[in-house]
Amino acid sequence: MIQEYDRRTMSGWVMLPILVVATLAVAYAYVPVIRSIVEGAEGGEARWGAIVALVADTLGLAVLFTLMAGFFTLQPKVAAVLLLFGAYKGTARQAGFHWANPFYHKIKVSLRTRNFNTETLKVNDQRGNPTEIAAVVVWRVENTAQACFDVDDYDDYVRIQSESALRYLASHYPYDTTVEDELSLRGSMDEVSHGLQTELQERLTKAGVLVEEARLSHLAYAPEIAGAMLRRQQAEAIVAARLRIVEGAVGMVETALERLEEQKTVELDDERKASMVSNLLVVLCGEQAAQPVVNTGTLYS
Repeated sequence: MIQEYDRRTMSGWVMLPILVVATLAVAYAYVPVIRSIVEGAEGGEARWGAIVALVADTLGLAVLFTLMAGFFTLQPKVAAVLLLFGAYKGTARQAGFHWANPFYHKIKVSLRTRNFNTETLKVNDQRGNPTEIAAVVVWRVENTAQACFDVDDYDDYVRIQSESALRYLASHYPYDTTVEDELSLRGSMDEVSHGLQTELQERLTKAGVLVEEARLSHLAYAPEIAGAMLRRQQAEAIVAARLRIVEGAVGMVETALERLEEQKTVELDDERKASMVSNLLVVLCGEQAAQPVVNTGTLYS
C-alpha cells in the first residue's frame, strides 16, 4: 500500500510578486533589444548580439509563464495529491494559496465527512428469513495516497463494500429473538451497528477511508413473509407473557401457603392445598375476572 506523506509547498503570495516583477523586468528588456535590431536592419547590419538577447528574453518569458502554472488554491478540508510524471511526490493539505512545481499534476481529494445511504437490500437472516435491510455509513478519506492509487475509484469502492458488509452482517444475526442475551438485528441495534462499523473498517482500510459511524436505517421482513412473521411474533409474545404470568402465579401461591403455615391461620391437608393451588392459579392466570363462590358451610362441606 502507498503511504501518504506531506509535501510542503511555497506560499503563492510570496511567489506571485516575484514572478510578476521578473516578468515585467524581462518584458522591459525587450525594448532596447528590439530597438537595436530595428536600427541594425535599417543600416543593413545584422546585430547578432541583440538577436541572441532577444532569443534569451523570449526563453525567459516562456519560463516565467510556465512557472505561473504552479499556482493553485486549496479550500479547508481539501487535499492535493501531487504527481510528477506519474510519480507520487506527496500531498498538500494546508488550505490557502500555494505555489509548487508547475509540472506537478494535482489531484484534489475532499477530506470532508460524507454520508452514504445504501440501497434497501433483501437478505436472508441467520434463520433463513428474507429481510429488507439498509444502512447509513458516515465516512471520510484519511489517507489520500491509498484512496487515489490503491483502489480504482474510492467512491464506488465504498458503495460496493458497504453493501457487501451489510449483507454479511445480516446473515449472521436473526431478525428477532425471544431468547434472553441473544443478539438480533431488531433487538441489539447498538451491537449490530458496532459490528457493521468494524466490518466496514476492515474492508475500507486499504482505500484509505475512515468509517466514523455505521447504523441501520431500515429493517423489515420481506413483504412475502411479513404477515406470517407478524403472527409468529404475536404468538411468541403471547407465549412469553403467559410464561411470566405462570411464574408469577406459582410464586404467589407458594408465598400464600408459606404465610398460612407460618402464621398458623388455618391447617390444610394435602387435598385442600391442592384445591387452593388450583383455585389460585385459575384466578391469577385467567384472562377474565374470576366469579367467586362464597362458602357458607364448614371447611370440609
